[in-house]
Amino acid sequence: MMTLSRETLINLILITLLAAVPFVALGVGQPFYITLATRIAILALAAVGLNLVLGLGGLVSFGHAAFFGIGGYVAGILAAHASSGEPLLFGFSGSDQMPVIWLVTLVLCGIVGLAIGAVSLRTSGVYFIMITLAFSQMIYYFAVSWPAYGGEDGLSILVRNQFPGVNSMKPISYFLICLGMLVIGLALFSLIRASRFGAALQAARQNAVRVAAVGISPYPIRLVAFTLSGMITGVAGTLYADLNRFTSPSMISWHMSGELIVLIVLGGTGRLFGPVAGAMLYVIFEFALGGLTERWQFFLGLILLAVVLFARGGLLGLLAGKARHG
Repeated sequence: MMTLSRETLINLILITLLAAVPFVALGVGQPFYITLATRIAILALAAVGLNLVLGLGGLVSFGHAAFFGIGGYVAGILAAHASSGEPLLFGFSGSDQMPVIWLVTLVLCGIVGLAIGAVSLRTSGVYFIMITLAFSQMIYYFAVSWPAYGGEDGLSILVRNQFPGVNSMKPISYFLICLGMLVIGLALFSLIRASRFGAALQAARQNAVRVAAVGISPYPIRLVAFTLSGMITGVAGTLYADLNRFTSPSMISWHMSGELIVLIVLGGTGRLFGPVAGAMLYVIFEFALGGLTERWQFFLGLILLAVVLFARGGLLGLLAGKARHG
């Protein structure tokens, strides 16, 4: 008889809770909670991307908001041109179809991730943190000074972009789209972690010198991981922009990069469902504490401090014990 590990059981409980809450909310006439669940799914997907390089590769990127924001601007710009009919590039007049937007985002974030990674990964430690932050801030200030698409005021998405066969304007339908993308992201993370590539990435995190000594160069492995990471986070950015029907430079700010790192630390660094657990905790704290005080981040900081000091494995480490990767 097959038995599930404690962590697998906790993962199943987390995804079941996330999937069930919107339907319960719909049943009791509280659609606001559907939006909260959708936000959790989107932030978790963004953190899944960062977890690939932070959790598996040990690379603390403080610039992943750049990819998140690029995804948001792709959604906003393509939707704006599709609405106006004004050509964007080579006669292409944008699109309001999510699959097209996701594809463009994957390509663009892949190119940007490859370029940023190629430079950043030649450094390490605090230098890597600062150079990823610098690239992100460069993109942030470019967005601020881009008046054609709102500049500092951001860009509105008048009507949420469409997914074939689904009414994306319905909150529950849009939640299911975001949940589906989260599941795909988690499956991709799981496949990478269990692959030889994932094993090499984790080995490079533990001891890059020994990995190089056996003939495996850590640099290209980390570069591929960084690029894939940015692509996943970029898709989450498109979903976030569609959820709010608005994109702005705030999506690219260093605060967003820090928020993604907090999600992973809260949930469990390197854990498959760490981003999901972290996003749940973060959004619940934001909602519960935010209703009590404007300084809710202070209390979140205390909780984060307690996690770092007493629960190094985050929520999943506390509930499931030490991670075991097969």
